[in-house]
Amino acid sequence: MSKPVKDRKLRPVNLDLQTFHFPITATASILHRVSGVITFVAIGILLWLLSLSLSSPLGFKQAYDLVDGFFVTFILWGILTALAYHIVGGLRHLAMDLGYFEELESGAMSAKVSFIITAVLSLLAGVLVW
Repeated sequence: MSKPVKDRKLRPVNLDLQTFHFPITATASILHRVSGVITFVAIGILLWLLSLSLSSPLGFKQAYDLVDGFFVTFILWGILTALAYHIVGGLRHLAMDLGYFEELESGAMSAKVSFIITAVLSLLAGVLVW
């Protein structure tokens, strides 16, 4: 049995996906997952770099020369920023599991605070790396 014609006309015909805007809480949750993936991949990069540096004095020199370059330093800064966001976002999610920040206003405020804390930690990581 098909639906009446009246119901079909109420449905959107063409959705413009560029007009959709996620709420800040959804953006914070998605970025938490992305930062987790980045952190997971970064473990392999960091373990390879550690292995290279511990292999021999020549390997240490090679690892030092790699880290001394701008591109790898930028990647290390990105890894530290992703790790910082993942930790801050994880603490936010743990607080929500305990019953805090479950309302729309407090959830949006906690997402904004987590972005601000991550920005500060990212600046500190930049100072540490450079």
